[in-house]
Amino acid sequence: MDATIGRFLQYLQLERNLSWRTVDLYRRDLGQWSDYVTAGGRRLDLTSVTASDIRAWLIERSAQGDCPGTLRHKVQALRALYRYLLRRGEVVSNPAAVVELAKLPKPLPKFVREKTVDMVLDADIDQEDFTSVRDRLIVMLFYETGIRLSELVGLQDAAVDTIKRELKVRGKRDKDRIVPFGDELADWIDRYRRLRADMGPECGNLLVTLKGKPLYPSLVYHVVHDALSQAGGTGKLSPHVLRHTFASVMLNSGAQLNSVKELLGHESLAATQVYTHVTLSELQHNYELAHPRALKKGG
Repeated sequence: MDATIGRFLQYLQLERNLSWRTVDLYRRDLGQWSDYVTAGGRRLDLTSVTASDIRAWLIERSAQGDCPGTLRHKVQALRALYRYLLRRGEVVSNPAAVVELAKLPKPLPKFVREKTVDMVLDADIDQEDFTSVRDRLIVMLFYETGIRLSELVGLQDAAVDTIKRELKVRGKRDKDRIVPFGDELADWIDRYRRLRADMGPECGNLLVTLKGKPLYPSLVYHVVHDALSQAGGTGKLSPHVLRHTFASVMLNSGAQLNSVKELLGHESLAATQVYTHVTLSELQHNYELAHPRALKKGG
């Protein structure tokens, strides 16, 4: 290992007080870099390499099977090394600073099967029990309006109009938007409000605890998770997954992309377009299940 890298690792451990595990990751990546610059007759000096040298190394590492996440970490390790050398006056610039980080593939949003949500919303409950009706309403609001967890927790009672069938939510950057809803949700809101009237003084929020206080995020999360789990849902079962499910269901049912964007409160269409990939993936899955020759091999 190059002595310069050895001093840098000591700096990370003794002065920056980084964990041994983190320092070991730096040791691995910078050790590979050191081997590269001295191998194959290159004999480059660590302090005189260029951004082009680093890019060539990354291409080689990619060809050897390093994934984008690993390549990103290598560049970040080099940036940290050369920042250290820059402060010590051993280099005049940071060659890694201009090397772009490898782009990570964006995972598709997780969603819940419609039949799972239907099992939750169609299950028999005591419609005179406040908690049962409120918890049903929580799941229904996420699934039928696509609002965020923070928007549901902060949803004001006065902002929900069951006559006009619409609610007003305050989204990110304090931007308000109107979200329409259907007759079934309106009926459940009215039923819930009748039960809530017996809870005592109102706090102004639509959804409250048994003590009449505003809901808190962890309570809502557990309500959603427990309801979907009991209906056979697997994987991540959260309010945000129900928001993803709302978007996927809307697009699968023929809604225009721009309309879904407005309903979700997205700033740009790009944030909504990811759901088209979910929709296409679901279509492919259904096709392979349904068509007798979909999985037939050629030849």
